[in-house]
Amino acid sequence: MEEIEVRLFATLQEGRFKKTKIRADEVRTVGDILDHFKIDPEEVAIVFVNRKHASLDTEIRAGDTVSLFPKVGGG
Repeated sequence: MEEIEVRLFATLQEGRFKKTKIRADEVRTVGDILDHFKIDPEEVAIVFVNRKHASLDTEIRAGDTVSLFPKVGGG
């Protein structure tokens, strides 16, 4: 089975996971991953696919690693 690794960082992990895998045939873009895991796009500030900056429209393939980072809060 071909998979994509999904990594969440900081507050995105709360109530979710740190790292998991999803079947590659279940998603086509980074945005599809957010939908799959019910992550609000407003929560995500930075996206990497295979250590390179990406967007929610970036297409993903089996073997890719998607890393999602939240907005930084504070004052």
